[in-house]
Amino acid sequence: MHNLTIADISRKLRAKEFSSKEITQHLLNRIKSLNENYNAFISITEQQALEQADKADQLLAQGNAHVMCGVPIAHKDIFCTEGVLTTCGSKMLHNFAPPYNATVVQNYMDAGVVMLGKTNMDEFAMGSSNESSYFGPVKNPWAEDSVPGGSSGGSAACVAARLAPGATATDTGGSIRQPASMCGITGLKPTYGRVSRWGMIAFASSLDQGGVMTRSAEDAALMLNVMASYDAKDSTCIDEPVRDYTAQLDEKLDGLTIGVPQEYFSEGLNSSVQQAVEDAIKIYQSLGAKIKSISLPHTHLAVPAYYVIAPAECSANLSRFDGVRYGYRCDTPENLEDLYMRSRGEGFGDEVKRRILVGTYALSAGYFDAYYNKAQKVRRLIKQDFVDAFKEVDVILGPTSPSPAFPLGAKNNDPVAMYLEDIYTIATSLAGLPGMSIPCGLVDNKPVGLQLIGSYFNEHKLLNIAHQFQQNTDFHTLSPLSK
Repeated sequence: MHNLTIADISRKLRAKEFSSKEITQHLLNRIKSLNENYNAFISITEQQALEQADKADQLLAQGNAHVMCGVPIAHKDIFCTEGVLTTCGSKMLHNFAPPYNATVVQNYMDAGVVMLGKTNMDEFAMGSSNESSYFGPVKNPWAEDSVPGGSSGGSAACVAARLAPGATATDTGGSIRQPASMCGITGLKPTYGRVSRWGMIAFASSLDQGGVMTRSAEDAALMLNVMASYDAKDSTCIDEPVRDYTAQLDEKLDGLTIGVPQEYFSEGLNSSVQQAVEDAIKIYQSLGAKIKSISLPHTHLAVPAYYVIAPAECSANLSRFDGVRYGYRCDTPENLEDLYMRSRGEGFGDEVKRRILVGTYALSAGYFDAYYNKAQKVRRLIKQDFVDAFKEVDVILGPTSPSPAFPLGAKNNDPVAMYLEDIYTIATSLAGLPGMSIPCGLVDNKPVGLQLIGSYFNEHKLLNIAHQFQQNTDFHTLSPLSK
């Protein structure tokens, strides 16, 4: 049962081959048995999941339930869940149980989807390896001595290890696509504003975007159909009609123009990863797509611009966690200053402290124009590169990550090397565009991801192109458990 996709589970629930309670109990047993190996879950919500499954079975029996009713999934521990721990991977929020659900979580509950638990993540979504969590690192199911990628590494690992058929995730600079690449699954980051951020704990508000992790593009379309909505409670959520993202999956690719940016095949790209991506390009050509070489000339400025803008926004967003208004409070403070200093010093981990310091410096008087304003101007140039490119091509293709999953601890003492793991995903986030990662091969028995970038609100086209690739290859069906 754990090898079934979301689409399979949905069909079998309606055919009464098993009940939602049976598939939920099976996955809960599997999580309890294997989570110790991967540390993918922070919380397992067994009682709530079984109650939700019972309710879903009643709705299914009535015959008019939502297509995802009764399907069990996991939620990244960044989404608020009423009465259930929402830690954001931090000691600062280690005992926080919100009094409400995030809009994303509520959308799934309204559709009758079952929540298995909350997945591990880099602290406050800051990291590229899922090693900065207060609850310990997540291990990659393909190689347990390697990272799963970050910050949605727990969601990626739980889907890859067949602990859940799908999971929610978030992407600020690549945190859906990069771990999806390293764990050999399908990850979709929608257009900024397509999915509500209400109830999603903020890291960098102009970049954060909720998305999905699944085993196939078809499953990603099913999950996005539920997740995407307009939400008046989020002022950045765009009032755009929600498509049926499954409707165009079977469209042929004849006449499609795929742009391949020369800047994504430069120094630093693992040669075996490059070969896997080039092989994928040949498959698309065989499916009728035209390949066009393009240039995104400001790509090399994306990482430095991101690491000014994102820390600046995080320094503002995380100022509320001071032990008075929100978050962990230190024991027996000597005075008010000691309370503030020790609560934040003890509550935050090293990577979060590093980014708060960088962001506060970039926003300080005398440096605001030199750093923050300049970074925003660079962001505008990067966005214009994409706008110009999409006048010539329908979609952009390249590697998701420059290398396969690397060993745990290998880059902990070199933050710049860690930041460069997102070198191919950050520009898309700065521009607010939708992006996907799908498996396209193995290097040393570790997965390689192919990145697809679309124009604004073209998630349906990305899903169509990914689905056609998966109909003609079997990389997305490979499992670390069948090695």
